[in-house]
Amino acid sequence: MTEPTAPARPRVLLVAAGALAVLGLVLGGAGLLGTNPPAPAAAVAADPLPSTPPSAPAGPRQQPATGSPPATIAIPAIDVSSPVDSVGLKPDGTLEVPVPGPAYDHAAWYRGSPTPGRVGPSVILGHVDSAANGPSVFYDLGRLRPGDRITVTAADRSARTFAVDAVRSYPKDGFPRLEVYGDTAGPELRLITCGGDFDDAAGSYRDNTVVFARLVP
Repeated sequence: MTEPTAPARPRVLLVAAGALAVLGLVLGGAGLLGTNPPAPAAAVAADPLPSTPPSAPAGPRQQPATGSPPATIAIPAIDVSSPVDSVGLKPDGTLEVPVPGPAYDHAAWYRGSPTPGRVGPSVILGHVDSAANGPSVFYDLGRLRPGDRITVTAADRSARTFAVDAVRSYPKDGFPRLEVYGDTAGPELRLITCGGDFDDAAGSYRDNTVVFARLVP
């Protein structure tokens, strides 16, 4: 099942990401952002078991992230305390995602997005579950409510706390790219996983759950 796509912007890096039971992201034409025109973004596939992502349109261009990368994420309202791994792009343009093994249930920051605390939407993905082991790191993401706190601690031990503004669910064929990945005036955070009903025929969930959060003092 294909996931939402997101357009690139001139100033702030955009990514298309969707984290599900198993994620796959196609981002074509990766490069540096500057005054370059927007590029159509990526599609993401996710299945309860590992699979090959479907083909997708060319993805957004990217610029290297600056600042210390995230190391852990804590979301007390849903009892999440997880290492945050770093994922990038494979040679074929697909996103590296947690695979079955010790790191499968970790959250994963897409290093083509800003580091948490920098201006723009920092993107952290997480699996919702797996057929083998049940609930995964972002299983309860949809239970978050406005005002709930999310703390991301960087590798340099600096911590950034974000307050949830909204939790929304989108059908994968109607994902609002600009709303999720659009330019922001300050540092923001996007947490993404799968949600909605499970499509047995497609072998994946029908929707995406997205948490919108902003940096707080």
